[in-house]
Amino acid sequence: MGKSEKRVALITAANEEEAERIAKALVSEKLAACVNIITSIRSIYAWKGEICDDREVMLIAKTSAGKFPALAERVKSLHSYEVPEIIAIPVMEGSAAYLAWMDEALGG
Repeated sequence: MGKSEKRVALITAANEEEAERIAKALVSEKLAACVNIITSIRSIYAWKGEICDDREVMLIAKTSAGKFPALAERVKSLHSYEVPEIIAIPVMEGSAAYLAWMDEALGG
């Protein structure tokens, strides 16, 4: 195991089509090494004074601290939401082999 500057980014999308479009762009542009798509999550949240209850799709993107700002900007450019969820969680430790693969997939 090794310490890491890697990040896991959580991104919600309106539907699978939007999620797939975002995921493919992030991976092909080397902003994410991998993106998992989890279909049919339920989100309850406050928006413009209302409580909303919607079905969404969750993307879990594996990236680095250095690539996160560009990832966030790219997601905003592709997303249908006015304020999309784009948050990052630090990866404190991980398998050395997986972290090395991430480096390779992210372009170094």
